[in-house]
Amino acid sequence: MMMTHKSPVRILVLDDEPFMLKLLAHMLAAHGYTQVTTCDNGQGALDLIDAADYATDLILCDLNMPEMDGIEFARKLVERRYSGSLIWVSGEDDRVLQTAETLMRAHRVTVLGRLQKPPTAQGLAALLEQWTPPKRARSSAASRTYAVAEVRAAIARGELVNWYQPQVVVGTGEVVGVETLVRWQHPVDGLVYPDAFIGVAEAHGLIKDLTRVVLAAAVAQLREWRAAGLELRVAVNVSMDDLVFLDFPDFVAGQTAAAGVLPKDVILEVTESQLMLDARAPLEILTRLRLKRFGLSIDDFGTGHSSLVQLRDIPFDELKVDRSFVHGAWANDTLRAIFEASLRLGQQLNMVTVAEGVEDQADWDFLRCSGCQLAQGYFIARPMPAAELPGWLASWRERMQGYREA
Repeated sequence: MMMTHKSPVRILVLDDEPFMLKLLAHMLAAHGYTQVTTCDNGQGALDLIDAADYATDLILCDLNMPEMDGIEFARKLVERRYSGSLIWVSGEDDRVLQTAETLMRAHRVTVLGRLQKPPTAQGLAALLEQWTPPKRARSSAASRTYAVAEVRAAIARGELVNWYQPQVVVGTGEVVGVETLVRWQHPVDGLVYPDAFIGVAEAHGLIKDLTRVVLAAAVAQLREWRAAGLELRVAVNVSMDDLVFLDFPDFVAGQTAAAGVLPKDVILEVTESQLMLDARAPLEILTRLRLKRFGLSIDDFGTGHSSLVQLRDIPFDELKVDRSFVHGAWANDTLRAIFEASLRLGQQLNMVTVAEGVEDQADWDFLRCSGCQLAQGYFIARPMPAAELPGWLASWRERMQGYREA
């Protein structure tokens, strides 16, 4: 059944119940999305997607259907390199929906969220508000794979630039620090994000030079902020590949001493993306850094190899709860339980706790009642160049003043 065309955005609704098809199409039309196709079986939907003249930007998909269930349909979407977004719609329990959502994200399909049956207009509206329809054609910069020689040259030519994402005290909104996030200011492609070149650097032995360039620039920027009266701390991401160089603690100490900043104001965020096959050098380096009074943060806690073993073996003094356990935890019993357990663990170990992925007002309100100490995320601020931080600070303080007066 094809609805009338009023919007260039194409949406496909897949459900074996005719009433649900009509209900969801009606809800979408109420939001201005009237170029909607409905289908009552997975194979029929795949036939539409395979049609040369049909492309869909968003699919609302039932999970439990006869013949082809939603999981099988989603796998066939991935095989077809589907580049749009997905919303699960189902009466299954929340844990099953959470797993289905996680599965699709593992396949790198954008999942806007899930709707429990019967869906509500408010629930659908909340998901649609966060959706930006994808562009039909990707830019050359977004699709490029950079060669190791290009990345090496970028480091040597000083084309890497630091952006900074603020961290604030949850209870007061006070801005106390920033996380450093590297970008590549490419002379042709413009601003290139780290997922396009960090992996290349790690795979070809360039991460040592890259990390040291980023850290030196972050420490120099911290000195400038301090001179301007901004009492901030700066966090820098450190790869496990950096922790095989025994001179790393002396390099970090030398940079801070030359800049005249205190080690306690520099936090090294460690993400263990791979197992430590030989723990001797990393343990020595991290212990020496703590002895020199640098902060150590376990990043993305609860994912990958960032786990209880690292808390046992490494003298971390900060725990960053991964964004996947923060965003939406207020509405999800499983996420909330994991978040609260991580928080209690950090508090019991006398660690500073930081929540990543604070994306909206609901996340922020949830955190303010949680006992978490620090937060960062798009609700607070997106990463920005250093020059934009003073202006953002002024606007953030106005926002906080408005919340206090409300």
